[in-house]
Amino acid sequence: MSIRGKLKDFKNRLSDRKMYTITIVALALVAVWGMYQYRNAANLRQELDNQYNRAFYEMVGYVDNVQALLIKSLITSTPNATATTMQEAWRQANLAQANLGQLPVSQHALANTAKFLAQVGDLAYSINNKNMEGKNLDEKEYKMIEQLHGYAESLNKSLNDLQSQISSGRIKWGELREKGTPLFKRTSSEMPKEQFENIDKTFVDYPTLIYDGPFSDHLTKIEPKGLTGEDLNQDEAKEYVIKFFGKDKVERVDTVGKNDNSDIKTYTYNVVFKDGSEDDIATVDVTQKGGHVLWMLRNRDTGQETVDIDKAKELGKKFLEERGYKGMVDTYYLKEDGTATINYAYQQEGVTIYPDLIKVKIALDNGEIVGFESKGYLYAHIERNIPEPKITEEEARSMIGDRMEIVSSGLAIIPTDYKTELFTYEFKGKLNDRDFIVYINAETGKEEKILMIVDTPNGILTM
Repeated sequence: MSIRGKLKDFKNRLSDRKMYTITIVALALVAVWGMYQYRNAANLRQELDNQYNRAFYEMVGYVDNVQALLIKSLITSTPNATATTMQEAWRQANLAQANLGQLPVSQHALANTAKFLAQVGDLAYSINNKNMEGKNLDEKEYKMIEQLHGYAESLNKSLNDLQSQISSGRIKWGELREKGTPLFKRTSSEMPKEQFENIDKTFVDYPTLIYDGPFSDHLTKIEPKGLTGEDLNQDEAKEYVIKFFGKDKVERVDTVGKNDNSDIKTYTYNVVFKDGSEDDIATVDVTQKGGHVLWMLRNRDTGQETVDIDKAKELGKKFLEERGYKGMVDTYYLKEDGTATINYAYQQEGVTIYPDLIKVKIALDNGEIVGFESKGYLYAHIERNIPEPKITEEEARSMIGDRMEIVSSGLAIIPTDYKTELFTYEFKGKLNDRDFIVYINAETGKEEKILMIVDTPNGILTM
C-alpha cells in the first residue's frame, strides 16, 4: 500500500474511533440525564405521597372528632354547653372537608362524603346559633344528630380500614383514584335532605377542644406543691434510688448526671440489678429536693403474660403503699407489649383527686414494676380542704339529660387548663351503648366536662 493509502486508512480509523467515543459519551450523558429525571420523578412522587398522607391522616382525626362531638351534644344539659360542642363540631367538619379536597380521588367519588361533612357543619352551626339564644335541642334536632352520628361512625370505620391498607402498603395513592371510588361512595346516599342555607358563617374565634383525656396531661408551669424534703447531693439521693428498688435487688447505681433546667430539678442514675442480664438496666430521675423518684424506666424484655389486669392493679397499689403513697386508687389503664400502664389518683375523704396522678408500668409476665412516673403527684399533691357540696347529688343529676342512664356517681376534683381545680360530681353512665363520664360542678351546678369512654382490647381510654 502506498504512503498516501496508509494515511487515508489511518484517517478513516481515527474518525471511527472518534465516532465511537462520541457515541459512548452521548449514551452516558443520556443515561445520567435519565437517572436524574427518574430520581426527580421519584422524589416528586414521594413528596406527593407525603402530602396525601398528611391530608388523609388529618382528615381521619377530624372525622373521629366530629363523631365524638355529635354524641356528646346529646348529653349536654344546657344550651350553652350544647353551643360550645356544636361550634367545635362545625369547625372540625370544615377542617375535614378541607383535607378531603386534597386527596387524589375524583370529586364525583367524594360527593357523598363531602355532602355529609357539609351537612354536619351546617347543622352544627345552625344549632349553635339557636343554643346561643338559650334554646335547647328539640326532638327533631336530637334525631337528626343521632342519624348524622351514625353516618359519622360508618365513615370513620371505612376511613380507618383504608388507613390500615395504606399503612401496610396494600393500597398506593396512585391506585386510590380507582379503588377509592367505591369506598367513598359507600357513605350513605340516604342522608337527611335538609340543607341549612343562607347561614352567615363568620365565626373567627373558636373554643379549645372540650375533651382532653383522663386528666393525665394537664400539667403546666406551676410551682410543685408535692415536692417536700431537704436538698440532697448526688450521693445522698442515690440512697433513695436503692430504697425505691430494694437493697436486695440492686447490684450497683451509677451516676449519669443532673438536670437543673426544670421546675423539678433532678439527678439521673442507671441501676444494674443482681442476677439481671447485661441489658436489664433501669434509668431513674430522682428529685434533688427530697429524693422523690420523678420517673423510672426499666429496659427488659417481657415474656408470656401470666398476670391479668386486676392482679396488676393490686400489685401497683401495693408498690405505691410500700413507698409511702397512701390512698391511691386506679382509674384508667393501657396494655401494650406485655405491660400494663395504670393511672392511680389520690383519694381524700372519699373524693377522687385526679390532679394527684401517678403512673405505674407493670410487666405482665411476673408482675414486676418496670416503669413509674409521679410528675402529676409532685406538682399537685397537698391535703386539701374539701368543702361540703352546695348542691345535692340529686340536684346535680337533674342537670344531665334524661337520655343518659347513670351507672355510678361520686365526688371528684378535676384540673382545668388554667392552673385551677374544680370540685365536681362525677357521673358515669351510658347513652346509645356508649359509656360517658359527666362532671357537674358541686358548688354551682354547671356542667364542666364530658368524657367519652373508649373500651379497647388494650385498655380503657377517654375522649
